[in-house]
Amino acid sequence: MKTGHPVFTLGNKVLFMSDQNQHLEHLRDIRQLMEKSSRFISLSGWSGVAAGLCALASAWVVRGRMERYHSSHNIDDQLAGYYFRDGYLSLERELIIIALITFALAAGLAFLFTYLRSRKTGVPIWGHVARKVMFNVAIPMVVGGVVILRMMQLGLYGMVAPACLLFYGLGLINASKYTYSEIRWLGFGQLILGLLNLWNIGYGLLFWAIGFGVLHIIYGLLMWWRYERTEERTEMNQ
Repeated sequence: MKTGHPVFTLGNKVLFMSDQNQHLEHLRDIRQLMEKSSRFISLSGWSGVAAGLCALASAWVVRGRMERYHSSHNIDDQLAGYYFRDGYLSLERELIIIALITFALAAGLAFLFTYLRSRKTGVPIWGHVARKVMFNVAIPMVVGGVVILRMMQLGLYGMVAPACLLFYGLGLINASKYTYSEIRWLGFGQLILGLLNLWNIGYGLLFWAIGFGVLHIIYGLLMWWRYERTEERTEMNQ
């Protein structure tokens, strides 16, 4: 015996409100399954926050190191062209090491938080969709890495920061079709900062800190608020 108010008829069948609700629930379940299979939804907002904090800490260290380097060379030496090549190469190596440590730390924390969330969502951290995300991010970033290395060989250090922002932004936009749409807007933000930096070369570290630091923190907090806050409350109530 069907219960509920009849809604409409289909042939000789009368569909009731309870039937309609069940159909809507089934459609929602199907939609969620399709989303899980076609999009990588295990990205954690805390990954963005962690990456942003690493970038800000790195920018602070780099700023202090560069100030110490320039303060150790008086203006007469600089005008005479005595930049002490050995000291400059040492600074260059230090900055590269700081960049590699920052990248490794940010990537490690991102993997940790993403792994923890993948266990909650039940989505494999290295499924076929995750591989698509990584592949689409990697293409622009690998090309960008080669371009940046060539810029450094040519002494175009002022172009390094905007190039980092531009190629990273392209990678995010390229991969956004396989994950949350917020990734696309983060990518656009990186592109805008990179383009602005091209006409403000002397402020590369500032733009770099805003793009990789501030924008990542804002993005991470937004992701947590929209997607993870409810999950954490549910776990606490259980």
